[in-house]
Parts: sequence; C-alpha cells; structure tokens
Amino acid sequence: MRDVSRDGIKLSQLRALIAVADHGNFSGAALYLDVSQSAVSHAIATLESELGVVLLSRGRHGANLTPVGQQIIQYARQVMQTLEQISKEANLSKGLRGGQVRIASFRSVATHILPGMIAQFHQDYPAIAISITEHQDFSGVDQAIREGVADLGFTYMPTSKEFETWEMLRDEYIVLVSPKLDLPDGSLTWEKLTSYPLILHPETESCGGMIYRHCAKLGRSLKPAYVVSEDSTIVSMVMQGLGVTILPRLAAEPLPSGIKTYSLPVPLERIIGVATLAEALHPPGVFAFLDTLKRCAPCVLPQTA
Repeated sequence: MRDVSRDGIKLSQLRALIAVADHGNFSGAALYLDVSQSAVSHAIATLESELGVVLLSRGRHGANLTPVGQQIIQYARQVMQTLEQISKEANLSKGLRGGQVRIASFRSVATHILPGMIAQFHQDYPAIAISITEHQDFSGVDQAIREGVADLGFTYMPTSKEFETWEMLRDEYIVLVSPKLDLPDGSLTWEKLTSYPLILHPETESCGGMIYRHCAKLGRSLKPAYVVSEDSTIVSMVMQGLGVTILPRLAAEPLPSGIKTYSLPVPLERIIGVATLAEALHPPGVFAFLDTLKRCAPCVLPQTA
C-alpha cells in the first residue's frame, strides 16, 4: 500500500470537499465556488484517489461525508482557517492596518445588503473604517464615484466604460397588491393589473423609468393614479388598498404581512453591480472590500427571487 503524498493534495481539492459538505451536493458546491460541477467532481475524485479512501457517499439525495470523510474534513477546515490567518497577516503588512473605504449606494442596497457585507469585512479588517453615502438614484452613485467622493458604489448594470464593474445580484420587479383587494390566484394579466389604480415611482427616476420603458416596448402604457418617490410610502399606500404597485423586490422589502405578490406578465429585473473608477489608484482597503464582497456575497445576499 502506497503512502499518501502531501505534495499531491491541493487546496482546491480541500475547498471542493468543504463546499460539498456544506451544501450537501455537488451542484450547490459548484455554484458557491463559481466553477463547473464536473470540476468539483474531478477535485473530489482526485483527492479520494490520492488519499486512497472514499470521502463522500453519493446518492439521489446528494452527497454525504463517510465516517473517514467526517474526520478528514475537520483537518481540511483547519488548513483553510490557517491559510486565512496567513492571508490576514500578509494583508496587515501591506497597509491594511487602517484607512477608510468610502461607499456610495442607493437605499435598498444600503438597507438590505451593506450591513451584512460590512460585518463580514470588519471580521477580517477591524481597523479599516467604512463610510456610506446614500443616494436617491443610481445616477448619484455614479457621479460620486466619478468625482472621487466615493471609492466604490452600488449601481445598475450595464454602466459606462469608465467604470470597472462586477455583477452582484438580479432583482426582479414584482407587483404588490393589498390583502384588501380580491385578485385571482396564479398569473396576473396586463388587463387585470391596469384595471386597478397604479402607485408608481416618477418616470424620471431610474427605478420607475425601467418599468415605463419595459411596458412601452410591449406596447403598454401606464397611467398612474399616484406618483410617489419613497418606497416605504408606496408600500404603505398599497396596504391601505389605495392601489397596486410595481417595485423591485429589494426595494419593497420588508414586505408587510398579508401583502400579495405577483410576477409581471412579462418579467423584468434590474441588475445590481459594484463599480469603481477604472483608472483610479485605490488604497489597499478598497481591494480588500471588493474581495470580501466576491467571497462572501453568497452568504449574505437576500433571496430576491
């Protein structure tokens, strides 16, 4: 029987093993690691071949650690934790012992996404301060980045070529209906939707402009009974039975108890991304925050679908 070669074990194999154990299946691990499912399967197979033991039992209902797999994964986690500590120490020596990251955002992201991201970031970089500037519209975010007032911002994609961007999530537009209104279960038609008073954002604002343009492409015109800028006010008006609205799900959160939600007859979504000025010289803290976003986004992003 041959001995295990420590040089033959790769960090990518340990990451794959931990991801499969955490998600209970290969497809979930692949999504989390942002690789193909076959790449995860190959990593696990080569690790098992190198060790000479079976680490996971595969079945219809997913993948589960074998007894030896349960023992080995404890050491795999220790290896990854040690690697994280090594990375932290190296980052501290590269100028991450202080400083500030300035973030520009619109309200729904600042409310529902940033707190979790910042909590994750401060676990790794407690000495770096975070400042947040909220804007009514994504155009204000773009301008803040452009003028150097913010290091990075959360904006709509696609955006101009002057920015480097990374897609974070896709936020579906949904119809909100008061529990006081009697609508049929299932899908919602345009005719039924527009038979009720509409409470919408101004067409001049990005959030409202998207739905107006979407409907115009479909040959549908919208005639709102109320035009309101504040998301929470719109939701409160819907709850009082004054009409129905169309909002991105993230902007509508938290949804009041009893409110009914429908998908649009033809779906629409806004793509939210993180942007930095392409030619700017960023301090180390900005790159550290971006790395945290990319690494931790699957853990802290709300379910918007």
